[in-house]
Amino acid sequence: MITHTDIRSPSEQVLFDVDSCGVATVTMNNPDKHNAFDDSIIAALSQLFHDIAQCDDIKVMILASTGKSFSAGADLGWMKRMASYSYQENLADANALAQMLKKLNFLPQPTIAKVQGAAFGGAVGLASCCDIVLASEKASFCLSEVKLGLIPATISPYVVNAIGQKASRRYFQTAERFFADKAQLLGLVDEILPLDKLDAAVDKMTQTLLANGPLAVRQAKQLALDVAYQDIDEALIEMTSERIAAIRVSTEGQEGLSAFFEKRQPTWQASIQSEKKQPKDSTTKGEG
Repeated sequence: MITHTDIRSPSEQVLFDVDSCGVATVTMNNPDKHNAFDDSIIAALSQLFHDIAQCDDIKVMILASTGKSFSAGADLGWMKRMASYSYQENLADANALAQMLKKLNFLPQPTIAKVQGAAFGGAVGLASCCDIVLASEKASFCLSEVKLGLIPATISPYVVNAIGQKASRRYFQTAERFFADKAQLLGLVDEILPLDKLDAAVDKMTQTLLANGPLAVRQAKQLALDVAYQDIDEALIEMTSERIAAIRVSTEGQEGLSAFFEKRQPTWQASIQSEKKQPKDSTTKGEG
């Protein structure tokens, strides 16, 4: 097990920082190219998601980016290189992206995507892998792959999960651009804010998550993943009964119940408030 102090920003294009309350931010920082990603950025994100998953002291992860666009998807130079790859090289390249998305989707911590602008191609996959998506009124989305004679294959499990099969069948084939209001109707976006209110909304959502038991939050996320699309049979009933019984007798469950009946804050809320009162600890990690 590692702590957040063991994690460094892998490059100037992918930044990592964490605050004193255990809120980590992963920032795509390539605004000149609209935060388009290539194999090196995919590798950097993949390593960060792997490391964050190992950190018990990271409570929430925010996925953000700099500049006007959230991400333009695949970098054109990378796509040009891929065009000359063999089938086996393309397979390995696609699998690297698929594994990065899987790590993000199954990250044990709650994840928030902050989408300030355009999210095209693979960026729709990134948003779909996050638990909560907060978008500005200027955000737009496009599954643009078919315009290039390609398909949104590696992101498809997560996008279909987010917007459903019917909408996926339309937007996978049409490559229509749609905006935040439509994305919210489809289930991809949770809340839409004016651009100048987006940071405050992310902070508010983060504080909402931090107010809850950290173990319970992780287990609640895993519960949603595990029970989705399952038959409600005796095996599922037994599994869910075992999980609530186990967390009731856990240290956190006992503390939460005791605090409720004693009309006081649970320890995790008290510790977060204490951290917020401390002078700001700048723990942004430089390249290394």
